[in-house]
Amino acid sequence: MKLKDNYFLLLLFVCFAIFFVNLDAIFVNIMEARNFATAREMINLDHWIFTTLNNEPRYEKPPLPTWLTAVSMMLFGMKNLIAARLPAAVMGSIVSIFLYRLGLKFTNNSKYAFISGLIGATSFYILFSGRDGQWDIHTHGWMIMAIYFLFQIFQDTGNSMKNAVLSGIFIGCSFLSKGPVSMYALLLPFLISFGFVYRYKSFKHYWKPVLLTVSIALIISASWAIYVYLLDTNAVSKITDKETGRWLDYNVRPFYYYWSFVVQSGIWTIPSFVALLYPYLKNKVFDKKAYKFTLIWTLCAVVLLSIIPEKKSRYLLPVMLPMALNTAFYIEYLFRRFDILPKKESWIVYFNFGLIALIGISFPLAGYLYFGDRVQNFLGWYITISILLFTIGLMILWYLKNRKIKPVFYLTVWFIISVIFFGLPIASKIEKNPSYQSISIVDVYRERMDVKVYEFRGFTPEMIWEYGQPIEILYDGENYKRPEESHFLLLATEEEKEEVIETFEGYTIEKIEEIDMNPVGNKHKERLYRDLYKIDKF
Repeated sequence: MKLKDNYFLLLLFVCFAIFFVNLDAIFVNIMEARNFATAREMINLDHWIFTTLNNEPRYEKPPLPTWLTAVSMMLFGMKNLIAARLPAAVMGSIVSIFLYRLGLKFTNNSKYAFISGLIGATSFYILFSGRDGQWDIHTHGWMIMAIYFLFQIFQDTGNSMKNAVLSGIFIGCSFLSKGPVSMYALLLPFLISFGFVYRYKSFKHYWKPVLLTVSIALIISASWAIYVYLLDTNAVSKITDKETGRWLDYNVRPFYYYWSFVVQSGIWTIPSFVALLYPYLKNKVFDKKAYKFTLIWTLCAVVLLSIIPEKKSRYLLPVMLPMALNTAFYIEYLFRRFDILPKKESWIVYFNFGLIALIGISFPLAGYLYFGDRVQNFLGWYITISILLFTIGLMILWYLKNRKIKPVFYLTVWFIISVIFFGLPIASKIEKNPSYQSISIVDVYRERMDVKVYEFRGFTPEMIWEYGQPIEILYDGENYKRPEESHFLLLATEEEKEEVIETFEGYTIEKIEEIDMNPVGNKHKERLYRDLYKIDKF
């Protein structure tokens, strides 16, 4: 078989290019900092079961992704950002590969399955989550594998007990990654859609495998939570009460907040929208039943997520998986019929891919106007990405003119890959704050003065991650503790200055350093800024 026809191998190459290249180009965000610091404390403080952040209990999220991150850090380096993000990249690849395998399983069409995998890998939220050290990609990655084996159980394809064991393990791993999130947002919509389209026929033939799946999933899912609850009941209860309240009053959005969900697919926004138009596409797809299955799966996921009061854009990640499968039906239709499409249908295709081509062609000039003199700092990268995007843009226009949609689609994937290879290094060089000062400077003062450092009121995850170890907090939720030492260092925000003076009345307070970990100069976040005080008691 020629390489161009080996879709699985080609998809592996694309996943490597999408998820693994330049993993360390972007600075660590707050969610990553929480997760990476927790993984580091697993290693340094031996907190593998009773997980902590800044040496305080952190039971809000189950530990499986943190375990994987900790192992990766142990293997490839504690300070290696690529190592910390590597497990997420692996799960992003797994999502794309199992979209391909699932699409192949229910359509037996390898080209459609390949398109599904490519759309999945290059959809914005899947791409972002697979390059970002947060746990959403883990819970949905495990779940899409579970769904793949559940589908085979329901379709009675054989090896039912083996499929049951695997699906049960993967559902349990999904729960151990982020609780019941994926069960609700990905698995439940799948079950509803499957029942509506394919029906649950001959349940007597597969009730035993299903029971085995549920049993294994329950045992694995409950294992960590029960153990931690029994041995640290008080901390678990406090965290549970806090998290439960958030579902009702934290980031509450209206029911229709997710109705623009297609834009989260990024470069596939317009094709994803068209693919949702059932009256238009139902008689054009090669497998109407399979198309209806992915469509209902997608829409059910959106509706179920809309019911939950707490809403964030990133919570739409599970919708991106069935939507990639659904969008692939439209792209596959274009592969077959675009050369003879009437103008009333083809204009949307010209608009969508023509817009991408225009972005590529205009990038050299637009980028130069935007960056100005800063372009000298990354001239080599800028010239390379400009040539590539300009060339890809021209080729897209040429193939559109000749009504050849297949190369246009693949060039769009190459557009994304080019940005990852040669655009991300630029991003890492322009996000500079001239006043940037790492919290690591604290160690210079601490070692010179031989004193201990404290945090006044509350810690910032990015700072704890950068500092490399926990920092004791003086505020216990009600009162401020006064250290026993006569001399110590104290970190506090600008807004806490007066409170620091009141708390340490009678002490000598001297500001000796400003710590500003805002990576971008024109964006000042108070939580990334600290004043460092030297405090003496006489």
